[in-house]
Amino acid sequence: MKNLFSIEKSPGRNPVIPTPRRRRVPHVRAANVGLRISGCSILRGIIAKARIAGAPYLPASFAGRCGSLAILLTCFLVVSLSPALAESQSNSGRELVQQVINNELAYNKSDHSHWMYRDWDKTPEKNVVKLVIQTPEATLSKAIEMHGRPLTAQEKQADRSKMESIVNDPSVRARQKKNSEHDDQQVVSFMKMLPDAFLWTQTGESNGEITLSYKPDPSFQPPTYASRVFAAMAGKMVVDAKQKRLKEFSGKLIRPVEFGWGLFGKIQQGGTFQVVHTEVAPGKWEITETHVHINGHILFFKTISQQEDDISTNYKPTPPHTSLQKAADMLDDGTVAKEIGVPEK
Repeated sequence: MKNLFSIEKSPGRNPVIPTPRRRRVPHVRAANVGLRISGCSILRGIIAKARIAGAPYLPASFAGRCGSLAILLTCFLVVSLSPALAESQSNSGRELVQQVINNELAYNKSDHSHWMYRDWDKTPEKNVVKLVIQTPEATLSKAIEMHGRPLTAQEKQADRSKMESIVNDPSVRARQKKNSEHDDQQVVSFMKMLPDAFLWTQTGESNGEITLSYKPDPSFQPPTYASRVFAAMAGKMVVDAKQKRLKEFSGKLIRPVEFGWGLFGKIQQGGTFQVVHTEVAPGKWEITETHVHINGHILFFKTISQQEDDISTNYKPTPPHTSLQKAADMLDDGTVAKEIGVPEK
């Protein structure tokens, strides 16, 4: 299963967040900084969103019937009750987010499904389309398009060698598994922080979705360097109203994030991220989109840039009991491409 909030991904797993205040939480990783927001990677990192709203309703006829005194009393009540109302909204928003996070963590722990799908990954250095197949042993992929064109013979051979190394070398598989487990741990710790790191407000509900906005909670004390980014993030979260599952989490850095007073690193204001979580089969949710655009510097002005867009589609279950060698054969003979309906160039 792909990680929720993960931006930098282990092969075949998707696309951003940290650890609690004695409360904690997709893996969005800001490149060389090693910063995971997600989810996304903000991750294969992470990052998140939510919603809640409301205001006292007074009939228009009320003031007309009761005169000036009623108008003054109405104004007084609105002004007096607004802070309490805002706090109530924030609390109810936090409770909904906590419910969603609990569901995501529970499903992530119990879901052992494996998938075949098409993955498109674009960065400043690469633009690759791959066919991916997950198995209990490892995840394999086959590049079918590079920079908008078919692969050359040399590129095909290099890609084939990578796949063979995973199939034939246990140490490569062990490394893939270790990276995946590390990502999972980061995602869990970051997600646990989400309810308390932000002030949540429900802003709407329609078409089976609840939308919440979030902004930093001034009382939140970031327990790690990575979680300092929470104090600079604002955005929205979209929740499936019936299943209470996360559908979308996006945000923006509303101010710079500095490490060591800016000497050791700084993430620039204005960076954005988005993670889309889709129900690819009844009750089965996967990260289908991650978009991360962050800039900054680390270690005395070394420039960093995390500009990545990743979209995965055409999900189909991997056949039960598929071995790693069988998965490789399915990629080679075109079975995966045929099953998910993606023509190879």
